[in-house]
Amino acid sequence: MSTPERIAQFEKMASADPTNEMAHFSLGNAYLQCGRHAEAATSLERVIALSAGMSKAYQLCGQAMIGAGWTDKGVDVLNRGYQIAAERGDRMVEQAIAQLLNSIGRTTPVIERAANTAAESLRAAGTFVCGRTGRPGNKLDAPPMRGAIGNWIFENISAETWKEWIGQGTKVINEMRLDFSRERDQEIYDQQMREYLGLDETIVASLTSPTEPSSQPS
Repeated sequence: MSTPERIAQFEKMASADPTNEMAHFSLGNAYLQCGRHAEAATSLERVIALSAGMSKAYQLCGQAMIGAGWTDKGVDVLNRGYQIAAERGDRMVEQAIAQLLNSIGRTTPVIERAANTAAESLRAAGTFVCGRTGRPGNKLDAPPMRGAIGNWIFENISAETWKEWIGQGTKVINEMRLDFSRERDQEIYDQQMREYLGLDETIVASLTSPTEPSSQPS
């Protein structure tokens, strides 16, 4: 599926369900990848309004705003995203935001680490904390799929968040009319899952191999 076709599908999904943050996130990301910065920023602002704890949305939104020439507004979004990433322990997003700010000659916010370790304190006490939401939850009974990505999900994603993804994934399958007999459709589903769960591309690259099993739902 070409980028224009993907954008059309995501636009349809976002229009059909304005509260679907992942439709807006995917749409914003697709806009960003093809240089439509203003539209990307608008979509990603919607994500932030719907899911204020999604640190990756702040990163991409700030990047889009800077690309659109809205530097001061973008810096404000990046600063808020940096704070949220620090609170949740999203080190990769935190580092990416810092690099973005430094690239335009801005400094990163000063974070009082002692006051922003709630998730780490919960983990230290033995509570399972979801890596996507930063909230306490229940651990999955077992990896939801074979392979390194399945193990990563088992170790980092709560059962509650995984259940939410199953619901979201069903919407993706239905609204994008995915057919898992087509390899490209499986790739679209996998990408949507990774975006929803916060699986950064760098993490995916470190986990996957040419023989990695797909994430097609059973």
